[in-house]
Amino acid sequence: MFKLNLKIALRNLWKNKTSSFINVIGLAIGLAACLMLLLYVSYEWNFDKQAKNSDNIYMVMTNVPGEGNKISQTFYGSTTALGPLLKQGLPEAKHVVRMNYGEKSLIANGQNSFKKDSKFAEPDILKMYDYQFVAGDPKTALQNPLSVILTKSTAKTLFGSTDVLNKTVRYQDMENLTITGVIEDLPENSSNKFDFLMPWSFYESVDANAKDLNWNNYSFVTMVVLNPDANIDLVNRKVEALVKANTPQNPQSQPHFLYKASKLHLYGKFENGKNVGGDIEQIWLFMALAFGILLIACINFMNMATAKSEKRAKEVGIKKTIGANRASLIFQFLTESMVLTLVAVVLAIALLEVSLPAFNQLLNMNLGISYFNAASWFGILGIVLATGLIAGSYPAFYLSAFNPIQTLKRKIKSKTILSVSLRQVLVVGQFCFAIVLIISTLVIYRQIQYIKNKPVGFDLNALVEIPQDGELKTKFDLFKTEMLKSGAVTSMYQSSVSLSHHGRNFMDMKWDGMTKPVNTVMFNQVATSYDFIKTNGIKLLEGRDFSKKFASDTSGVMVSASAAKVFGYKNPIGKKITIFGTNANIIGVFDDYVWDSPYKSNNPQVVYLTTGQTGTITMRLNNANNLQSNIETINRITKSFNPSYPTEITFVNSLYQEKYKSEKTLGILSNLFGGLAIFVSCLGLFGLVAYSAEQRTKEFGVRKVLGASVASLMQLLSLSFIKMIGVAIVIAIPISYYAMEKWLNNFEFHTEITWWIMPLAAISTLLMALITVSFQAYKTAKANPVDALKYE
Repeated sequence: MFKLNLKIALRNLWKNKTSSFINVIGLAIGLAACLMLLLYVSYEWNFDKQAKNSDNIYMVMTNVPGEGNKISQTFYGSTTALGPLLKQGLPEAKHVVRMNYGEKSLIANGQNSFKKDSKFAEPDILKMYDYQFVAGDPKTALQNPLSVILTKSTAKTLFGSTDVLNKTVRYQDMENLTITGVIEDLPENSSNKFDFLMPWSFYESVDANAKDLNWNNYSFVTMVVLNPDANIDLVNRKVEALVKANTPQNPQSQPHFLYKASKLHLYGKFENGKNVGGDIEQIWLFMALAFGILLIACINFMNMATAKSEKRAKEVGIKKTIGANRASLIFQFLTESMVLTLVAVVLAIALLEVSLPAFNQLLNMNLGISYFNAASWFGILGIVLATGLIAGSYPAFYLSAFNPIQTLKRKIKSKTILSVSLRQVLVVGQFCFAIVLIISTLVIYRQIQYIKNKPVGFDLNALVEIPQDGELKTKFDLFKTEMLKSGAVTSMYQSSVSLSHHGRNFMDMKWDGMTKPVNTVMFNQVATSYDFIKTNGIKLLEGRDFSKKFASDTSGVMVSASAAKVFGYKNPIGKKITIFGTNANIIGVFDDYVWDSPYKSNNPQVVYLTTGQTGTITMRLNNANNLQSNIETINRITKSFNPSYPTEITFVNSLYQEKYKSEKTLGILSNLFGGLAIFVSCLGLFGLVAYSAEQRTKEFGVRKVLGASVASLMQLLSLSFIKMIGVAIVIAIPISYYAMEKWLNNFEFHTEITWWIMPLAAISTLLMALITVSFQAYKTAKANPVDALKYE
């Protein structure tokens, strides 16, 4: 029976080449787009879920108190004193690990030196994560303070081999470390990623703050593995009680809680200390987009199958007359659908392989399908089976329900018009989805452009940064003299952070006229040197930049306009503030600039003068010289001062481009797959018009003989389809407006949905549909009426 159905299915597909081609191409594009988007969704969905016990790994989060007993901010920084306390006082904690945030650090094998992602952590991290050891013993790998674990690729980069156990590497050109382990490279979708890992005991000698057990410095990360049966609500109550019992309480005390680490990537948005979602909303959107495009392709199949209902009706009638039951007919039509889907999936995988490199380049990722992975095949086959059943189910049940007597008398239309109305609903649904995508793409593009064009508050042009490593920390003044003498730069300064940074927030601030005994406003701090304003071009509203002419500037600060507003000073110059218990005088007020997120107001900022905190050197290039010449000069002088380190020059404007990454990804995917949705919809529309024209061949022939014009025939064929597109436009516009208005409200700074976006999307869709319909309508209308009258 199956063999017979398969043979009939193949014959029908071959007989109806046009519809088969349209269906195969439509389904192939839909499947390829769906699989591509699901690869991206899978990548994001599995972030930090690689460990076997990922469900039991928690991150310590910190709530920052704000005005009116509310939580102003939630972040995953914690103090050095918290980890030991949790180890001792929390019985549900199986492992507690302190670590740093991680940074790029120098690691060298002789002259072979590279800046790689480094991390310090306590030894229990090897029990927390099931790293795959290529060499070494996880039980002892981090016991020695001067030890290091390399990833496989780092070992090969440094030594050309993974056989490196007990060899030494040099860290930051200051200490030799013994390699005690080599592990497999960590997945890209891991937030706890590194190229080499060092013990916390070594970190205590590198950074004095790590050794000092205190409750004030939140610059560290604490992670906890709980017992599988632990109740997280009860655990968090215990954590709160432990911290309260062991810390001096004041309004600035910052409560801690545990939050599942694997959820932080997608559910990392907190308001008033409670989770309110995050990037998961974008993942749901991409999943809807993936299955929406696939559904459009399935709708094409349904529409084409029901459009051929009159042709297949006689076949159904004869089969029923000679004894075929409805179940066998349903099975036959589903077999046809599955055969067509299997052909489409082969083409879809080919399309996917061809398109994936370009897709990865667009998103700066490395997505791929593992064809030797059973899970991949089960996923693909599941989608194929679902697609075949969805696409073939309605035609199968619809066609198999025909009455044999009526079908043989060709009276199937007299009983119901359900097929026509449903087909119209499906076409309207297709184009409604496509129009929503077009409008969404336009709004996302406008939002990205709005933020890009919004002034950042300083002059980005010709501004570059280099990390302040090695000798550049102690020889900055001499380095600055040489740079200015070379003419490659016009001014420069050193600072604790980049112009574009995240973190470095604090609350230990007092000022004259405070209405509360303790400050509850979060401030941001920047430690810098002379020529801060001169170099970056931030607008100075009052006062002056730091200057060597004023010895008192060592106790002076510059504050942002929003900080001066918090202080309530009408004439802030010369006024006193107390920062970290030290008195300082305000010497300048600068305009607020974007240092963190461009989508919301940044915290008020305080900039103070010091040589003790280093991190980044910022330089203004000399526009009178050639850009390449300036870069070569910076490279040469930097290398002469700091030969052990590679020179890393970063243009500040590129750092700000990274801030739009999430919305840029959304825009790219909306553009790409919105275009595919329109294409597949128009492909289906083309097929429907072709079949509609074929069914009315004799009618058009008679009309043409009686004097009907080409224009009137085109109108006759096209009008019903254009009406459906019009209905889709009317439905899609309010849906789009509501959805995008809600999306824009997620941003404090956002554009508006302008009036021209809706008509532009509507006219564009209508024009594409009109071109699709008109092509086939014109071809039919110009056909020879003699051939039409000979039809059948």
